[in-house]
Amino acid sequence: MGTTDSSRAGGDRSVAGPAAPPSGLLDLLSVAAVVLNAQGQVVFWSPKAEELFGYTATEALGRHAARLTVHEEHRDAVIKLFAEVMESGTDWAGVFPIRHKDGSTRLVEFRNMRLLDDLGDVYALGLAADQAAVERVERDAALAMCLVSQSPVGLAILDPDLRYLAVNPALERLTGQSAAERLGRPVGEVLTFLDTDPEARLRRVLETGEPVVDRHIVCRPPADPDHEHAWSVSYYRLEDSGGRVLGLAYSVIDVTERHRAAAEAAQARQRLALIARASACVGTTLDLETTARELADVVVPVLADVAAVDVLDSALDGRTDPHEGPALFRALAVSAAHSTEAVRAADPPGELAPYDSDRLITQCVRTRRPVLVPHTSRQDLERIARHGEAASLLAAAGVHSYLAVPLLARGEVLGALDLIRTRNPAPFDDDDALLARELAARAAVCIDNARGYQAQRHAALILQRSLLPERPSHLPGLEVACRYQPAGSASEIGGDWYDAIPLQGDRTALVVGDVMGSGIDAAATMGQLRSATRAFAELALAPAEALHHLDHLTEGVEQTITTCIYCVYDPHRDQCEICLAGHLPPALMRSGHAAQLLDLPPGAPLGVGGVPFEAATITFRPGDELVLYTDGLVETRSEPIDARLDTLLDTLTATHGDDLEGTCDRLLEILRSPGGEDDVALLIARARS
Repeated sequence: MGTTDSSRAGGDRSVAGPAAPPSGLLDLLSVAAVVLNAQGQVVFWSPKAEELFGYTATEALGRHAARLTVHEEHRDAVIKLFAEVMESGTDWAGVFPIRHKDGSTRLVEFRNMRLLDDLGDVYALGLAADQAAVERVERDAALAMCLVSQSPVGLAILDPDLRYLAVNPALERLTGQSAAERLGRPVGEVLTFLDTDPEARLRRVLETGEPVVDRHIVCRPPADPDHEHAWSVSYYRLEDSGGRVLGLAYSVIDVTERHRAAAEAAQARQRLALIARASACVGTTLDLETTARELADVVVPVLADVAAVDVLDSALDGRTDPHEGPALFRALAVSAAHSTEAVRAADPPGELAPYDSDRLITQCVRTRRPVLVPHTSRQDLERIARHGEAASLLAAAGVHSYLAVPLLARGEVLGALDLIRTRNPAPFDDDDALLARELAARAAVCIDNARGYQAQRHAALILQRSLLPERPSHLPGLEVACRYQPAGSASEIGGDWYDAIPLQGDRTALVVGDVMGSGIDAAATMGQLRSATRAFAELALAPAEALHHLDHLTEGVEQTITTCIYCVYDPHRDQCEICLAGHLPPALMRSGHAAQLLDLPPGAPLGVGGVPFEAATITFRPGDELVLYTDGLVETRSEPIDARLDTLLDTLTATHGDDLEGTCDRLLEILRSPGGEDDVALLIARARS
């Protein structure tokens, strides 16, 4: 058996071959055929007639049809109607009650027409079907038509070649494509707005008969190309009652609202997670640059593809920014989700950059309001960038959306957070601006704290350095090298100090001390103690007596706990008298021997009060070296103090006899980690002839 060619819209309809399989519609109706002669006798009786009326062909042939199948009360009317049809030649159709062989009455729908054979004899052909079956088919057809035309579900019917045969109005509304644009065209030419080609999936359904149900598709249809829509699509193969493949149908249900609600819920969760992450990750230190970098990193890539943090230079100095003319910014951080030309357009961290008053970042800080440009044009990019070259880099990077929010803390504008999108196709919106403001507000407080801390730390560092002594130009019989290194940026300035004081009789006092605490108070206390130490040294007091007076002096100083080591070197006796006040013991190096820690009476820190100090005298000949240091050199949270002291002694042994300046640098290089947690004061003295 051959197969029929597919039907196509328009005039191009192929004709089925003579062996094409029949449609199943007549089978659904179960149409009976009966032929009567001019006298009303049955001359032909089909098998379907036997099913409909109950009589076999043997029982019906030759019998008068009216007397066989019509109730007596209707018989005269039927005979009259039959005569009119035979005389006039007009067709008649209608519903009439007939008598079944079993005695029951059934309503049958008739189509009667007159026939003429080659001999001129007249016959009547009657086509009959049970009215209930006809009504059922009509009802099903009407329901199908109603569903197709009025359903909110988009429907399309394709032929076996996947060309459109029909689409309903709902599908036209969903896609923005009319039926005329679809009919007769293959799906590949119509569904070009989909990210994937559905033709292969449709052919698989057509070949296997296995439907695809509730497939989720996200697209931008021609009816609304600026927004994403979500559809639930199902594909079904169409077959007639005999199993012949007629084509394929697919349905489209718009689930955009559900998709958007789910996306908004996911976005809300993502934004809450971002705020929580920012709270934990931004402001972990009191370093300005680190805080800015943490802010830039936390918003990339969730909120932006590239983020930059810029502060007003006036805010760093505590000055008021002028409200007209260019604004001077200091770039603190830039972060990008991927390699992009937009990073080159940003100002390098640490660089000062003036932005004219018409630039968007300048407007942002001066109006104290976010600046949102959902879709950037070339003119917008020129107002975002500082100069034309940067604007060209932004254009080359594909910047299509921009958002700037001010960094506001305690009523003051500190700077701005700049955000751009390149790969993320969605433009910035009001929700993004709200989220960015929340993140910027939290980070601005951290930046303000870091700014205040750095100002205080800078002042303390200046104070401390101003209180440290100038390196002495000449010390009889002694060569001295000193270092002071402040704590890392995450900690405050401490009260460490060193001093080398020339005394009468060619003697030299060597002092290293450490005031507990940090900040300006510790630095100020250190200055007081250093001045008092110099005064007591000028009085030629012995080390133990000098520390006793310093201990008494600390009763009137707020920072009362201080460790100190006080040494007096006499080159004429080759001796060094040493006294400790709760301080780490010095290290001694002699020619031909390994470095060692001196075993001295430890003493109590200054400020404890009432504890006597005991000095010890050691031989200190030319070539010997003595190392005085504060605990910041050897104490860490991660290593035992004994191991650190061993490293100190090993380094000193290896460098004995080297240039003292180089030895200081070597000790700091080996023992001092970057961003150390405490100050370090270091003094190395070498006796010389």
